[in-house]
Amino acid sequence: MSVRMKLDQCGIKLSLRQWSRLSPDARAQLLTAAGSEGQDAATYRRTLEAMMQRQPGPLNALEIELSPAWEDSSHVPVQVVDFASQSGIRPPTAEELASLTRLQRFALLKLSRPGHDNVNFVPAMQQFGLLS
Repeated sequence: MSVRMKLDQCGIKLSLRQWSRLSPDARAQLLTAAGSEGQDAATYRRTLEAMMQRQPGPLNALEIELSPAWEDSSHVPVQVVDFASQSGIRPPTAEELASLTRLQRFALLKLSRPGHDNVNFVPAMQQFGLLS
């Protein structure tokens, strides 16, 4: 999820096939490289583009959200509330969400997207201490 968050911040979506074609060293480099906002994201994107030039297939652009919902820790996104309810579990409270890291909030949003097989949402809620 850490790499996934960096990819979102630099505006690139990698397919699972593209990811699996990268060497373990390249994956480790993408994990440890700075990739948050601004210059770091631009540098991360250039690094990824250079890695992927050696791979078949184009990179898919992803719109960069200016104010992603996972950055706002003051309220629980409707998407998370709805998915928790559909999964038969209690959604996190605003206080619980505020106690999570940016990466954990990002994970909950990614794992609650409509139209996806989000089998890891409930385990993530448990891992983050939001379910007993």
